[in-house]
Amino acid sequence: MNQKLLSENFKTLKCCVIIPTYNNYKTLQQVVEGVLVFTEDVIVVNDGSTDSTAEILLQFPQIQQILLIKNKGKGNALRQGFKHADSLGYRYAITIDSDGQHFPEDIPVFVEALENDSNKEILLIGARNMTQLGVPKKSSFGNKFSNFWFWVETGTRLQDTQSGFRLYPLFAMKNLKFYTNKFEFEIEAIVKAAWSGIEVKNVPIRIHYELENRVSHFRPFKDFTRISILNTWFVLVTFFYIKPRNLFRKLKKKGLKRFIMEDLLGSDDSAEKKALSIALGVFIGFSPIWGFHTISVIFLAILFKLNKAIAFAFSNVSLPPFIPFILYFSLKLGSWILGENFVLSLNEIDPSLELMKYLKSYIVGSLALSVSAAIMCGIAGYLILTLFERKNIFNNG
Repeated sequence: MNQKLLSENFKTLKCCVIIPTYNNYKTLQQVVEGVLVFTEDVIVVNDGSTDSTAEILLQFPQIQQILLIKNKGKGNALRQGFKHADSLGYRYAITIDSDGQHFPEDIPVFVEALENDSNKEILLIGARNMTQLGVPKKSSFGNKFSNFWFWVETGTRLQDTQSGFRLYPLFAMKNLKFYTNKFEFEIEAIVKAAWSGIEVKNVPIRIHYELENRVSHFRPFKDFTRISILNTWFVLVTFFYIKPRNLFRKLKKKGLKRFIMEDLLGSDDSAEKKALSIALGVFIGFSPIWGFHTISVIFLAILFKLNKAIAFAFSNVSLPPFIPFILYFSLKLGSWILGENFVLSLNEIDPSLELMKYLKSYIVGSLALSVSAAIMCGIAGYLILTLFERKNIFNNG
């Protein structure tokens, strides 16, 4: 895509570029000049810089500038930039960091991805190659950590959730409420966007970590703690509000009968999914977490998108009549694994049993029993379900 056509597409899409900056005087000019190659729809948010940032920006009278007297964090700078862009009528904003790690030459990647996607309520995150030479291990770990929790909170798997090189759909996000002001805002923004129905996707970008002039204001302990607290809160909201809300919306949309068949009973689920659900139920049912079987199996079934009804049903292998047998075989198996002498008979296994005496054997045996029973029942379930599926196909054919 040539530069003239790209500039026209910016106008058509009502897209701008927002550059938040704080004391990045060594790299800011290069970043702004790189962006201006593609568009003059640029907003720079000077987040209370105390270096020569203001003097550098005087060289670019053609761009929009927002001066924040006091530095309040990247999140606040982005929020102020979004608000200003929306007031100017922009529908999309591409954000790029001013520390020089991003390549402005990758801007066309976002524009082309937006143009080629039928869904215009989309948030694009530049996916960096975190395995390339020069990427700090703490950055790679932080990204994997963030990707995992984003998946837990939204059900969406992404390659990169921490890159600041993004395209935001301003028109679809302007009614969302945000509360964070620092680096954790970029997590809050994508999670709440996904919760509101905006599709969040990755697009490939390049990254440059080995810059002599690059200055990062990320504080590993403070900012990682902030992000961890935010993710903890989001997980609670996910399982106590978002998941129930989504289930209720499905129920309302599909009607009770269709909802029960498709979402609870999973009549259209594959044999693999049903077999894994059986295995999960059996594993939890035999596990030594008495009193927490039901909440654990439902939580994990939702987390791993398995069949909740099947998993719950098979977790009931731990019903009261079966408990003595489970305890006995767990103790027997644990003692055998640990090489201990187990002398109790099945008749002596009752609620009055002083389990603490045999706790080590019980836990080891219980986990071994849970795993082995889950594998066997899962395989048996898969074989039986596959046989029934083939039989039904044959009969229907």
